[in-house]
Amino acid sequence: MRYTRVSVGGRAVWGRVGEEEIELLSGSPLEGVGFDVIGAVPRAGARWLPPVLPPAFYAVGMNYPRHIAHAGAATPKRPEVGYRANNALTGHLTPIVKPAEVEGRFEAEPELVAVIGRTLRHATRDEAREAVFGWTIGNDISARTWQLQDRTFWRSKNSDTFKPMGPWIETDVDALAQTTTLRVNGEERARFPVGDMVFDPFDFIVEITKHNTLFPGDVLWMGAESTCRLEPGDTVDVEISGIGVLSNPVHLEGKPS
Repeated sequence: MRYTRVSVGGRAVWGRVGEEEIELLSGSPLEGVGFDVIGAVPRAGARWLPPVLPPAFYAVGMNYPRHIAHAGAATPKRPEVGYRANNALTGHLTPIVKPAEVEGRFEAEPELVAVIGRTLRHATRDEAREAVFGWTIGNDISARTWQLQDRTFWRSKNSDTFKPMGPWIETDVDALAQTTTLRVNGEERARFPVGDMVFDPFDFIVEITKHNTLFPGDVLWMGAESTCRLEPGDTVDVEISGIGVLSNPVHLEGKPS
């Protein structure tokens, strides 16, 4: 099953995604209390929102051996996470806006995203597996000059529109058996097996819940094997087989779209 959120009359509404249309739902499938179908909108022309607005936005760095080697970093000894900001989230087909003052490398990183579906603390590995409601796609946009200049990632990774996510949550897929492909203007720039991670999502969920309670709707971005430079005017597509394609144009701040 595929679930998403769309804007209808300026209001965020959960939807169940079909081939031609999106059935609008009376409530969230994450709440576990049931919902009704209250209408439908065509997929074509839908205004896609991030498929979930997370209570907590966790993100993994340096989790693929090739990325670690390219960065000259040490392989992590245990699963550790960071945080990102919800203001950075944007949906499928909406623009990634490059701030006018950004210079140097402006890059995309294609990532698998786990969406948590139940409250969890001190999880076993089996409980961690059962807690994943479904999977979506993230594009981790980074302004590398800011990343080097600042003490934190507050603007280099958390500026508005720097975290496209979507287009939906897929609940019926073996996510770690899939392939991630990154394309810019239709040209393939990266391809790698999703499962080639140092630590998998369930390792991270077990580690997180030793200290933090996970709640329905929390998301965990799993890192990328490689990066790709973007420029205004580009369109970047992140595809994960079995899940879908997240597509976003890149605009320069202050320029008409």
